[in-house]
Amino acid sequence: MRVTSDLFVSALLRRVFSSGGYGAVVRRGAFEAGAVFVTSRDRLGETTLFGPAAQASYGEGRPEERLFAELLRGDEAEIAARLAKEQRFDPDIWVVEIEAGSEPPADLLSITKP
Repeated sequence: MRVTSDLFVSALLRRVFSSGGYGAVVRRGAFEAGAVFVTSRDRLGETTLFGPAAQASYGEGRPEERLFAELLRGDEAEIAARLAKEQRFDPDIWVVEIEAGSEPPADLLSITKP
């Protein structure tokens, strides 16, 4: 059974804080099934947007975990424009911003490779 979006975001933020990083919910979406988007800023200021992976990434059966894909790497204006577009398509999205501590985003999220 897949956990709710609210529980997933809470667990993600707890893992970020426990690794010495910082995280915040920028936009709270639907409690149970809102899509989760994560922006990650590294120590050099580069920002990466991760979003839900395509359904084809899951294979057969019901998914056990949330898979993410890197959607965009760029400046904040580009990422804000992409998130605004996603929000127009689905108003129930979550947006979480993290600055990872000792654990990189690849260790915090299940990221698929294209």
